[in-house]
Amino acid sequence: MARIQQLSKHLINQIAAGEVIERPASVVKELVENSVDAGSTKISVEINNDCRDIRVADNGCGIHPDDIMLAFSKHATSKIRTDEDLFDIHTLGFRGEALSSIISISRLTCTTRTVDFDTGTKVKCENSEVKQTETGCAVGTIMDIKDLFYNLPARLKFLKSSNTEFSYIQELVQAIALAHPECSIELKKNGRTVLKTSGQNNLLQTVKEVYSTDIISSLKEVLKTDQLSGLKISGYVSTPDYTRSSKKGYHIYINGRTVKCPVFQKAIDTAYKSLIASGKYPFVILNLEIPPSDVDVNVHPTKKEVRYKNTNQVFNFIFSSVQAGLMNYVERQGATPFQAPQYAQYSQNQNFSQPQTKDNVVDFVQPKLESTGDIYFDKKDDTIYVSDRLMNEEEGKISQPEEEITSQRQFFVPVEKDTEPEENIVGQYRNTYILVEKEDGLEIIDQHIAEERYIYEKLMAEKNIVSQMLFVSDVVPVSSTEAELIKENIDKFEKFGYGIEFLKENELIFRKVPQMIAKVNPKEILADILANIEGNIDRLEEHILITTACKASVKAGQKLSTWQMQEIVKKWRTTKMPYTCPHGRPVVKFFPHKEIAGFFQRNM
Repeated sequence: MARIQQLSKHLINQIAAGEVIERPASVVKELVENSVDAGSTKISVEINNDCRDIRVADNGCGIHPDDIMLAFSKHATSKIRTDEDLFDIHTLGFRGEALSSIISISRLTCTTRTVDFDTGTKVKCENSEVKQTETGCAVGTIMDIKDLFYNLPARLKFLKSSNTEFSYIQELVQAIALAHPECSIELKKNGRTVLKTSGQNNLLQTVKEVYSTDIISSLKEVLKTDQLSGLKISGYVSTPDYTRSSKKGYHIYINGRTVKCPVFQKAIDTAYKSLIASGKYPFVILNLEIPPSDVDVNVHPTKKEVRYKNTNQVFNFIFSSVQAGLMNYVERQGATPFQAPQYAQYSQNQNFSQPQTKDNVVDFVQPKLESTGDIYFDKKDDTIYVSDRLMNEEEGKISQPEEEITSQRQFFVPVEKDTEPEENIVGQYRNTYILVEKEDGLEIIDQHIAEERYIYEKLMAEKNIVSQMLFVSDVVPVSSTEAELIKENIDKFEKFGYGIEFLKENELIFRKVPQMIAKVNPKEILADILANIEGNIDRLEEHILITTACKASVKAGQKLSTWQMQEIVKKWRTTKMPYTCPHGRPVVKFFPHKEIAGFFQRNM
């Protein structure tokens, strides 16, 4: 066995860098957050060389020449001093790890100047070695990264395509821009501007610049302050008639920091519980201001995870704030929202993790929010308690396309009535499931999923998909991120029968669509394609086909004739992978006769 030895400083830095710098977007996050902390009003981000060259420039306070060498050393920061400061963090960065991690896996040049000096400082870093010289430059800082991961070929191997990696960067910059509307942020890719905000300190204006004007009319302001707890929430939520197919429209911040927070998400979901369809999600931009001493952001090196001192208090506050923001709309529409109790001031001696006893927990208020054991209402202090299981749920689950009841079209052609049925169709259950009697049992087949599997495989084998021209098409607004993705992959949409034309930077129309889905709203088609990508552009073609097949298939809730059911089952049996749909959901459930007879205590 090899002897124990001390690792080199450079190797230690490379290992540590893996926790902080996962991909190019991680570098952008750390540098842009440093620019925000520096009080910048203008930040420029340039991406080149397949996302391996990154340049971030700002007009912030700059780095003092006496501190510049120290800035690139491990655990060096200007943002905290003592143990107590760790529990009173007012900046985005504080760990002092980012710069030392970046220089261990790239070639970095930093040019910076403070307002107190006539000249600036230039620092070149390579292989964790730092060299400093004097130079002329404007007030602010420029971080120029070259050949990211040049000395870690294994890490390069695991990066996704250039388009996918850039999409991560784009979403990140977009999130920071929405969190800091007072700052003008520009994102360029290979010299072309992809995103630019004006920095007018107007959140609605920033939303227009990042997304489109279409969404503005659907937003309702959320603004609430609790003086006693020190909690304040501000931002906007969409009305229930504006929804998306995933939680990508959730922009949630804690003290201006982008976070992944199941508590925050669950509070939003609960507020919309009875207002929107299952599988649909609102668009939200919310920033929760909370005393730094009441939240722990030092949970993970990426600083995306947080823990609260009083989880129930935070949940209640967010829930009631969002519900209040929606109340005017709900009352106008005559809808009935979840009737939560009036929220009394949270009792400080309550703790989220304390066991729920019979004395302080009662049954769900009506209507029920979740299955028993997830959410409880304590009548004593008007407090909602949320279980650890629910709070620890994985967020952002890929939603399945909604199977709406419709009779717009049928992709199959029914067989002639004088044709002898090949399947023993018993009937249709709940206008959704086809019952087929077999020699040895009973099959229950999901009609939508069965036809979706057939159409998907048919499209996979199709060389020329027939398109239909649309003489009238609604304008479809898209975000700058989505616009960039579509423009770079327009040939993939064309390949599968879609013709897309941009009218403006963030507005497009469909000139043609596959003939089989000509009656489906293009907005719905595009929303489902983009929602299910989840940052993986490499699977775009697959998601185009999946969405097309889903929209072309008979829907759950659609009443079918025996002959129609016959045709669906017949075609489904010809598929190569008949047991699941392209999303992975099961198609058929088989019950053997022996099992059925045994249940009724009959002998076979």
